Amino acid sequence: MTAPPTRRVSHGKGHSYFLDGSKEIGVTTALGEGFPKPALINWAARTTASYAVDHWDELHEMSVTERYRVLEKARYADRDEAGNAGTQVHKLAQALATGIEVEVPEHLEGHVDSYLKFVDEWRVRERLHEVVVINRRFRYMGTLDVIGDLADGRAWLLDFKTARSGVFAENSLQLSGYRNAETYIGADGEEHPMPEVDQCGVVWIRSDGYDLFPLEAGEDEFRIFLYALGIARWRASQYPDATVIGEALEPPQGVLA
Repeated sequence: MTAPPTRRVSHGKGHSYFLDGSKEIGVTTALGEGFPKPALINWAARTTASYAVDHWDELHEMSVTERYRVLEKARYADRDEAGNAGTQVHKLAQALATGIEVEVPEHLEGHVDSYLKFVDEWRVRERLHEVVVINRRFRYMGTLDVIGDLADGRAWLLDFKTARSGVFAENSLQLSGYRNAETYIGADGEEHPMPEVDQCGVVWIRSDGYDLFPLEAGEDEFRIFLYALGIARWRASQYPDATVIGEALEPPQGVLA
């Protein structure tokens, strides 16, 4: 069976997007590569130092090379654990809400309870969840969390965050990317027009509760997102060094008049 030319392909802990057969950049990658995050420098240092202190005895037993490799990857393990938690919580809570019995890991029990509390208090009626969205004009794709109707009578585009750090202004750029998609891939594998929404927001899910934050995701935010998308493309292989850096020059020969 031939794979569809427009699709999301999962591999290991990550995924790639293909638009009409061509590999294209995703919304979160565009912001990861094209939007400055100076706070991450301090976060990376703190995370690595904390890991070293917490695992001092284990590291002592390793060779220098092994120790270096473990510490080098420590911050990514912390990031991936936080990022994957949101997806896990959503899937587990959805299963429980529909009467399916699932075993919730102990470290996620509080988060799942908070998610279910959000769904109950805001009477969430999901229209779409975890669908791949597409924008052909600007050549990007992404995977949104939820579009649904809430108790306030409005249609919301929602992103769920479980990171300890909470919500950031750049989340509005992420939501603007999703909001301005042209189509989405439905459960039937076909593309459908992207539905309009009244409001975008982030639900910050914690073990002790949740908060729903409305975010602006209009024309201004989308314009900034497109800037980040362009920078991300430039930093990737779309513009290799060979196209902008010439050969080193030799000094001119002879005496200038």
